[in-house]
Amino acid sequence: MASVRKCNVLIFGKFRFDMNKRVLLGMSGGIDSSVSAMLLKEDGFDITGMTFRSYDSISKACMEKETGCCSVDSIFEAKNLADDFGFPHYILDTRKLFEDTIIADFIAQYMSGFTPNPCVLCNKIIKWGKMIEECDKHHCDFLATGHYAQVAFENNRYFLRKAVDKSKDQTYFLWTLTQENLKRTIFPLGHLTKLQVREIARRHNYLKLSQKRESQEICFVIDDDYRSFLREKVADIDQQIGEGNYVDISGKILGKHKGYPFYTIGQRKGLGIALGYPAYVVNINAHTNTVTLGTKDDLLTQEMWIGNVNLMKYEKLNKNMDLTCKIRFNNEGEKCKVQQVGDRMKIEFEKPVSAITPGQSAVIYEDDDLVCGGIILKEGCL
Repeated sequence: MASVRKCNVLIFGKFRFDMNKRVLLGMSGGIDSSVSAMLLKEDGFDITGMTFRSYDSISKACMEKETGCCSVDSIFEAKNLADDFGFPHYILDTRKLFEDTIIADFIAQYMSGFTPNPCVLCNKIIKWGKMIEECDKHHCDFLATGHYAQVAFENNRYFLRKAVDKSKDQTYFLWTLTQENLKRTIFPLGHLTKLQVREIARRHNYLKLSQKRESQEICFVIDDDYRSFLREKVADIDQQIGEGNYVDISGKILGKHKGYPFYTIGQRKGLGIALGYPAYVVNINAHTNTVTLGTKDDLLTQEMWIGNVNLMKYEKLNKNMDLTCKIRFNNEGEKCKVQQVGDRMKIEFEKPVSAITPGQSAVIYEDDDLVCGGIILKEGCL
């Protein structure tokens, strides 16, 4: 599969590799990074494989084995594939860094009444932070991963473009990447569908790998129960926070909840209160340990603010641009206008959107091109 430049999309970024084709490949042991290795090898790259050990992923509910992308099994699967294709493979122990940054932030955000997105922070600190450092140590100019995304280059700027397979596109989680990050990044799968990726694995006689299921969980919350995880990590959380009041949007007390960290905006199930109508969490106040409940209509908002903005496609934006904004990964995006105000950005939607959640990422696109991203702030929420 030859590398080509097509419509300013860098398919393996051929024109960047005239002098050097040394690449560090992040390997999880899963199908996507494994097929990336196959494609890079076919394309003549000099590959060094690396798997980072970020978390001891043993669930208390299932102590007999590890699961997820950080497991010992996944590390050996990555190493075995590297051996099969004849390139070196290394293990990078990032457990302390991961604990001190990703997990610490995850806990701190919930304890502050926000809903974090740890995958976005992990991409910034681990995959395009520590791994870029490893690129230099191993004399690799480029970093490759199995993400479904494409790097594009126009007007002297690098930016992300959605993957061909929109159902697998992962650009939402990659909005923190800098110009220098993008310049050194290869996404071998960005122009392929998931079905094509599975077929490539089968063609290389990796039948079991081609049928491997994907984990949808946060890697360190094995049972997908962040409340239990918080209780494990913050031993006195129930005593420290305690019960608080449910209130309606007028402030009237409706009943008691178990503590604000255990709720998220838009939550309907597991509230433990009957009001005679479907109730949703519409606001969380960490200072007063208050959770506001309302109707589905009460979740609708037409504007919001974001911080920690990273501009990607353009150095500056104007408020007349036709853009769309995704406020969660599985959101298709809503039409919006933007206004830069210092280091923050105001987003005005064409029509009200539901369940804007402080702490989550807002990612703004121009058609399929990622324009910028940021963290949703409390301002503009109830």
